Amino acid sequence: MRTILLSAALAVPALAQQQSDFYLREEIPLPPGEVMEISSLALMPDEKVAVATRRGDVWICSGAYADDLSEVTWQKFAHGLHEPLGMYYKDGSLFLTQRPDFSRIQDTDGDSEADVFETISSGWGISGDYHEYAFGSRPDPNGDVWITLCLTGSFTANSNWRGWTMRITPEGEMIPACSGIRSPGGIGQNATGDMFYTDNQGLWNGSSSLKWLKPGSFQGNPTGNKFHKLANLPAPPEVESGSRVLAEHLKHPEFIPPAVIFPHAKIGQSPSGIEVDTSGGKFGPWDKQLYIAEQTHSQIQRVCLEKINGIYQGAVLHFLKGFEAGLIPLRLDQEKGVLFVGGSNRGWASRGTKPFTFERVRPTGKTPFEILTMHAEPDGFTLTFTEPVDEKAAADPTSYSMEAWTYILQKDYGSPEVDQATPVIKKASVSTDKKSVRLTIEGLVRGHVHQLLLPGVKSAAGGNLWHPEAFYTLNEIPK
Repeated sequence: MRTILLSAALAVPALAQQQSDFYLREEIPLPPGEVMEISSLALMPDEKVAVATRRGDVWICSGAYADDLSEVTWQKFAHGLHEPLGMYYKDGSLFLTQRPDFSRIQDTDGDSEADVFETISSGWGISGDYHEYAFGSRPDPNGDVWITLCLTGSFTANSNWRGWTMRITPEGEMIPACSGIRSPGGIGQNATGDMFYTDNQGLWNGSSSLKWLKPGSFQGNPTGNKFHKLANLPAPPEVESGSRVLAEHLKHPEFIPPAVIFPHAKIGQSPSGIEVDTSGGKFGPWDKQLYIAEQTHSQIQRVCLEKINGIYQGAVLHFLKGFEAGLIPLRLDQEKGVLFVGGSNRGWASRGTKPFTFERVRPTGKTPFEILTMHAEPDGFTLTFTEPVDEKAAADPTSYSMEAWTYILQKDYGSPEVDQATPVIKKASVSTDKKSVRLTIEGLVRGHVHQLLLPGVKSAAGGNLWHPEAFYTLNEIPK
């Protein structure tokens, strides 16, 4: 077994918290000689893990939970699929979203290899362009699978329904759900069953973000708007290039702003898979929060969401780092508290230097001193922490600083940070139990990302925060 212990040293080495104090990242041995660019993961009975690759193979891994990973074994289950980017297990079958269709595969004769391949839905188009990815979810509370369809080359819409999200019912009916998609990297649900996807920086996306797929919504990129005619749907909005997301949302209420923006290079560059934590504390105190895989930085970020005035918003924080390749899928075993991740570097380089990887993360049982949640208030934010803070330091407004900015909504690629503001932290009030702080802030800006730095905050025991910054997307200011 090879165990990699990672460091996340902060400014004061003597009080720095190490990632390995709280989470152990371990590489799972792969089949010798195989190219395992992992694109999908599914948890199966008997602690088996199904692994799909970008090259179209499906393998079953046994032993991925074991303390001794040298005992891992692999069985090839299927081959010849077309880049499956979404997979789950149900009732003895594997269900996969691949580039041309949503399908089911199963082994009916018991020889551990798939022998039935059934297409459930294939109502969208493909052109052969390398970038026409299709990312599929696990079933929502109604049993529907949601599929986000990347634009052709991520710039144009040369095949039917490119730039849309579709719902596939259990009966195989395909229903257009949302428009305005650009280049998704993953799709998944929050704890209440609402669906989200990650979209990457590019045309009409100033920076990468996590977006709420509210049924009937427009997500910001008008390239695929023309396909509304295929189903006699109302035309999605035609937004103005050079505007701002907030301005266009106010003009077009069906344009749902990104729930959480990931400032480019500061919090990753290519968000991908989404997983919710409903483990009840088995993977740490991050109850009902989302974990977001990151391809370029080989990391996992943490997102805490809230809904204000009917719109999702929230904070993204750094979480885990040091993975061996660019991450694509991640799956948390909610009962056992084990997180599996896979990835590939083909097409896009990453901080992880290997061409592909399969890894797991297990908690040590220790909890870091960290920002737990960040909630918007009419005149500031309330922070909760994983343990009591040093009251004197946390009550000092100079222990914090904040900057805010937004992005241009434009047909050009990405955007610089614009419309900068410097909100002033006027007061910091510590709760009686010393586990939360209410920040009174002058100069909040609706529609802006608010970067909060906490260089002076310490725990009651004198420790530094593991990650002393958070980025909150303020779509709505509470009344």
